[in-house]
Amino acid sequence: MLSRFSGAIAGLLTLSLTSGSAPSFAMTPLLQPVVEEINAIAAHLVGEMETVPHPERSQVRMTTCVVHQSEFHYDTYLYQEQALVKKLDQPYRQRVLLLAPAVDSLQEDVLQVESRAFRLEDQADWAGLCDRPEPERAEVLEALGERVCSVFIEQVELTYVGKTPPEGCPTNFRGAVTISNTVILHEAGMDTWDRGFDAEGNQIWGAKEDEPYQFRWVGLE
Repeated sequence: MLSRFSGAIAGLLTLSLTSGSAPSFAMTPLLQPVVEEINAIAAHLVGEMETVPHPERSQVRMTTCVVHQSEFHYDTYLYQEQALVKKLDQPYRQRVLLLAPAVDSLQEDVLQVESRAFRLEDQADWAGLCDRPEPERAEVLEALGERVCSVFIEQVELTYVGKTPPEGCPTNFRGAVTISNTVILHEAGMDTWDRGFDAEGNQIWGAKEDEPYQFRWVGLE
């Protein structure tokens, strides 16, 4: 599956031709910083993280791996699954994430990183995908289903902070009609505030304001 760039994004890539060679895309100064951020975010997410033990929550492991990167890494596809630590062979959430440049809705001349999440068709077929050889992982792109939501990520000092759109994203999960999320990537791993809301805007499940889901890298001392 090829990523679809808006005209604004496509214009940031210039086509260079050299004698006797095939066309290639050259990086522009405006695009270079956001591509570096895409690489940094992908590198941060890849691997295994587990939630910090909590008396009211089952411990969860999140596993992430790269399935495809374009030539200049201006878009990167990741596979991500979550499973209870006691049932690692039965993931309850499986997604493909596309990290790509996006135009800032408030500043059209500014780029940010967009993480688009896609459901998968025949999800059971892809469980444990990160255990497969990397060349085989790209096959999952043929099974992309509905686009679920987007998180827009920017660097804030030494962290990366991502948020869903202000209005959230539509859903039909556990009684919620809208979901929202805030994600902070930091030196110890990742904190998330994944929440579901009913039609009246009341939170009916998810993280509390002062109790995010705290994911920490497996094996990190």
